[in-house]
Amino acid sequence: MTDPLAALLLGILEGLTEFLPISSTGHLLIAQRWLGARSDFFNIVIQAGAILAITLVFRERITALATGLGEARNRDYAMKLAVAFLVTALVGLPVRLLGWELPETVTPIAWALIIGGAWMIVAERLAERRSPDGSEVTWTIAVAVGLAQVVAGVFPGTSRSAAAIFMAMLLGLSRRTAAAEFVFLVGIPTMFAASAYTFLELAMEGGLGGEAWADVGIAFAAATITGFMVVKWLLGYIEHHRFTGFAVYRILLGAALLLWIPAGE
Repeated sequence: MTDPLAALLLGILEGLTEFLPISSTGHLLIAQRWLGARSDFFNIVIQAGAILAITLVFRERITALATGLGEARNRDYAMKLAVAFLVTALVGLPVRLLGWELPETVTPIAWALIIGGAWMIVAERLAERRSPDGSEVTWTIAVAVGLAQVVAGVFPGTSRSAAAIFMAMLLGLSRRTAAAEFVFLVGIPTMFAASAYTFLELAMEGGLGGEAWADVGIAFAAATITGFMVVKWLLGYIEHHRFTGFAVYRILLGAALLLWIPAGE
């Protein structure tokens, strides 16, 4: 397989899996067995493409919040987004600096997929029983979403979107679209900050040289286009469907990883 084609496929895979609650890490682990491992810089760029995609999807909502801060409702929502981001940053940065993260190898990722899938099924049912149509973001939810993003960073395979969405639903934001919107909006500054931090680390270490820029551009474009389509589809899908299908898929993928890929890889 040529490098440009491999880059295209990796970009598509990033766009497909970054925002679905199925773990982009687990999928990229599989893909790298056939498409080859890429540099940290490459991975940052394709993630930036996914961030751009979700920013474009929510551009009207972001504009409305930014221009409507004079209204109490918009100001309250924006402040809760800020709190969720700050919790992620203030807790997540020390965690990162201390190196508290499981290795991105098969066994921990596979078990995170399986356990997370089972938890999704249980959590969604519990959320529906407690508050069938909760749509208000509380301060508790904002803090919990921030912490959930940190947990997802420590345990590869958890899925940032899954951890945060289901934490929000359990705490009362049971309407799936409302939970997904809040988590995705928090994800924009979170992922931008994480990508920028990693980029600066690489730049200071001299790790930005030797890139195939054409491949990087192809992957970035693919991640942006695919991510845009996936998020638009997902928001429509969860209006009328549960997350059960994604949970079952996670469990099956985790089992397949344990069975077919050596544990040390």
